[in-house]
Amino acid sequence: MPQRKLTGKIARERIAMFDIPRPAEPVIAAFLALTDLAGTVSDAMDELGIAGAIPAAVLMPTLPGARMVGPALTMRNIMQSVPPTLGAMERKSKQADLEAHNLAQPGDVIVIEGVAGISSLGGNSATLGKRQGEAGAIVDGATRDVATARRLGYPVWARGVSLITGKWRLETVAINAPVQIAGVPVSPGDLVIADDNGVCIIPRDRIEEVLDRAQALLETLTARLAANAKELEAAQRNSDLRRQELADTEIRAPFAGVVVSKNAQPGEMISPVSAGGGFTRTGICTIVDMD
Repeated sequence: MPQRKLTGKIARERIAMFDIPRPAEPVIAAFLALTDLAGTVSDAMDELGIAGAIPAAVLMPTLPGARMVGPALTMRNIMQSVPPTLGAMERKSKQADLEAHNLAQPGDVIVIEGVAGISSLGGNSATLGKRQGEAGAIVDGATRDVATARRLGYPVWARGVSLITGKWRLETVAINAPVQIAGVPVSPGDLVIADDNGVCIIPRDRIEEVLDRAQALLETLTARLAANAKELEAAQRNSDLRRQELADTEIRAPFAGVVVSKNAQPGEMISPVSAGGGFTRTGICTIVDMD
């Protein structure tokens, strides 16, 4: 595809890749069809020896219920060396999230290596991302203007929420270069999976392998749940039959003239229905000699 015109927010040489590898749409759809999306993918990655699962306790979802699958478009922010007051007075921001959004295509996930406690993504950035059709964003750092992102339906997973802007504090030093997210290396085009349980990063050369394993795990789980349901149904039927049998069956004394109850009298029918293992009278019958 033709290269997009750049905004000039970052030096051209700091953009390592202008177009990222993207999986085919059916692959994205197949991942989204998985039950318990991130959990199932995490289990598949465990079995394949791929380290890339990040719990929601580390990267918290800001839009409950959101599910996200898409290729990573990466960005790296660092602290500026000048006081934030200087940038604020001059109205000069060295963040280049605008350029990242400019390069994004529908379905991409903006993945930002940021700085703790300082927002790398706010309401304006979420608005741009939504307009570009992005799937959402991952921020190893802080986000802000959460209400705006929620209203737009733009999901963000971040280490935290902070009102402190990065506009005058952060500088974007690379776009579409390798980054680190919560200790997990992420390259442009790696597949990002996220839901309420957390985030998974799948290396781009192992996407189909992970999908095959996740689907196999889901099939096994579905079959196991079906078998368990049948066992429970059978156990319930047997329990119901046993209760009916106990209700319909007379309890006979072990030998003539003796009834195993401190309350019943000879000639009475008894059944085990009273609390504490005792018996109660239920009607008249003849005691049967069991000898």
